[in-house]
Amino acid sequence: MARQHRPVVVIPTYDNPTTIEAVAHGVRARGLDVVVVDDGSGPAAQGALARLEAEGVRVLRRPANGGKGAAVKTGLRWALQAGYTHGLQVDADGQHSLGDLPRLVAASRDAPDALVLSVPRYDESAPRVRRVARRLAIFWVRVATLLDRGRVTDPMCGYRVYPLPATVALLDGSGDRMDFDPEIAVRLVWRGTPVVEVPTRVRYFTAEEGGVSHYRALSDNVLVSVMYARLCILRYTGLWRLL
Repeated sequence: MARQHRPVVVIPTYDNPTTIEAVAHGVRARGLDVVVVDDGSGPAAQGALARLEAEGVRVLRRPANGGKGAAVKTGLRWALQAGYTHGLQVDADGQHSLGDLPRLVAASRDAPDALVLSVPRYDESAPRVRRVARRLAIFWVRVATLLDRGRVTDPMCGYRVYPLPATVALLDGSGDRMDFDPEIAVRLVWRGTPVVEVPTRVRYFTAEEGGVSHYRALSDNVLVSVMYARLCILRYTGLWRLL
């Protein structure tokens, strides 16, 4: 008998009033359940979230901003408790190509125990600082998983499908901000989770187009650098087994 496969799309959002509705509508138009996790957004975004609720979209509200990772954790924990088997993470700013949702879902259905990661194909809209940070992230994640079978081509893209039981078991101790995406991928690989990768197109939107970036070039780069150092120490000393 085929295993149950019941995915839900988890959209973390913090002050995305001009894009969150279009993203949620795009997900629902493809026949997928969706939960939006509001990470302490301000008044401008609350109107958009209220309209989504009026349309029947589940909105979880965190009392204060805790970071993208904290919002995703809230959504994944809720999804597992609600009976879903997989959580499909999508950013609220519209940069992810929703046309690839069926491909991600199909990849997850074919390999239900796997972490399904998007391998992004960027156009000229990607900021140079983000390109450099991404190259560094790819290098350090390869170092942290060199002894493991799982291959992670791009650890930073937040367009991915998590197998919920395995992922939720690792949420405690994982980062709450921009460090969450690469760290949870590494920790899943350490635990033997297979990795399936799906190419996707990613576009960065300008402020005039409604794009909102909460990436902090200095503090977030320091944050993830410390995280990579910690992961490498844990992996090569064997201390990760005690986590």
